[in-house]
Amino acid sequence: MTMLTREFGRTGWQVSAVGFGAWAIGGTWGEVSEEDARAALHAALDEGVNFIDTADVYGDGRSERIIREVLRERGGERPVVATKAGRRLSPHVAEGYSKESLEGFIDRSLQNLGVETLDLVQLHCPPTEVFYMPEVFGALDDLVEAGKLKHYGVSVEKVEEALKAIEFPNVVSVQIIWNMLRQRPAELFFPQALKKRVAVIARVPLASGLLTGKMSCNSQFAADDHRAFNRDGAAFDKGETFSGVPFDVALDAVEAVRTALPGDVPMAQVALRWCLMEDAVSVVIPGAKNPDQARSNAAAGRLPPLDEGTMEVVREIYRSRIAPHVHQLW
Repeated sequence: MTMLTREFGRTGWQVSAVGFGAWAIGGTWGEVSEEDARAALHAALDEGVNFIDTADVYGDGRSERIIREVLRERGGERPVVATKAGRRLSPHVAEGYSKESLEGFIDRSLQNLGVETLDLVQLHCPPTEVFYMPEVFGALDDLVEAGKLKHYGVSVEKVEEALKAIEFPNVVSVQIIWNMLRQRPAELFFPQALKKRVAVIARVPLASGLLTGKMSCNSQFAADDHRAFNRDGAAFDKGETFSGVPFDVALDAVEAVRTALPGDVPMAQVALRWCLMEDAVSVVIPGAKNPDQARSNAAAGRLPPLDEGTMEVVREIYRSRIAPHVHQLW
């Protein structure tokens, strides 16, 4: 089978259903050499991936610069490259989201990525108040008019923020956590995204590696890996690490899910295909630290749909074991 593709909202872009999340090749996932980072990205692109998601703070620009160099090496038709802006603010407060600040961040990303116009800029999980500040979205409209970006969207922590963001007419995409352990977006947000033709980027699809099925209570993480230092939200929203689920609870739920899945396909691939069972999801963006991971992720975009029995088992495990810990928080 060829890679599944989907429309990216109202942009006219046709993107691979499995993209490449470039957080890990930037930093805070343990050591990833530049050689491995470049090889992982090359492998994903070789497999038909044509959507890359990054941010200006991933390795303080390292991720963006690696993408620039790999795409220059390859030449030919460029994939869509989405980046993010806002988390360079210190302190990270709503008042910091001025046109001047955003333009400065965008200019830096233009330089890092080596382009004249950015494909897609996403506000990078800003404080909730930002979604109630029309002047921020007006500033982004001005930057589109100035030719510095083609489109803009948002990356959010909460369903509330996603629903508020898409009230602004020029928000073309929303990035949100969506996986077997975080199912709330399907209730209210996904139907509205479909109605308004807003693209949905599903991030943390493997719950920080939990849904590979390869972790245990003895798993160890490097000191600079957010899975070691951010479980309680010490550095950023704890929902970004293991989807906010207590590690022991998540391990038990993952084991229960494993017994319901087809045994001839890696669990990570099935978990990614599960994310794509929702029509609202435009692209899922797993990370990869080496070429083998990148190729395995891309293979999920060639799997057939999951059967309804499997889907219901996963829904029930979420309802009974996971929802009490996360459902109302995000």
